[in-house]
Amino acid sequence: MTILACLAEKSWEPASDRNPAASSGPRPSAGGIGLGVYFAVALVMFSLLGAAYVMRMGLHASMGHADDWVAMPDPPLLWINSGILAASSIAWEIARRSFDNGRTVRAAATGAALGLAFLIGQWLLWHHYLGQGYYLSSNPANAFFYLLTALHGLHILGGFVAAAWVLAAHNLHNVRLCAVYWHFLLFIWILIAALLVST
Repeated sequence: MTILACLAEKSWEPASDRNPAASSGPRPSAGGIGLGVYFAVALVMFSLLGAAYVMRMGLHASMGHADDWVAMPDPPLLWINSGILAASSIAWEIARRSFDNGRTVRAAATGAALGLAFLIGQWLLWHHYLGQGYYLSSNPANAFFYLLTALHGLHILGGFVAAAWVLAAHNLHNVRLCAVYWHFLLFIWILIAALLVST
């Protein structure tokens, strides 16, 4: 099976509606291939931003500009939000492993709801920082924080679109892809949080 054939597969259709001859043997789905490509692009983007963050912070340290780079504090809400996103990932994993449609839907809906709670928590975190005077233009550390968290938030919104499509269409065989996507978002968030608090 060629990559083009995999990409042409209508993964949203039930397996019974596809060509039985074309579905013999193990092969990656079009959705799985697309998600892998997406992960590769997103990982490169976040890696480049992380590298830029580290280099800019190192430049500040080597030049001794005390007022140029002011690391942002890490309030309890940052860790609460991290726990919420971890719980969301766990709920999606429960949905992925479940063989009962009702339990799958409930777990997936819980995972999506926790993802929404994470976004609300991030908005509150931004509000907290802005209230403390940590503005986007204040210094480079602030700018990197808002850029990284905003991009991560946009990826969370993309996860909502996928989750809504899966749940609304009762397309439960793609719950596995949603779960993998949310695990990836948690992985990226752990890297971002570790980067931010290490300064």
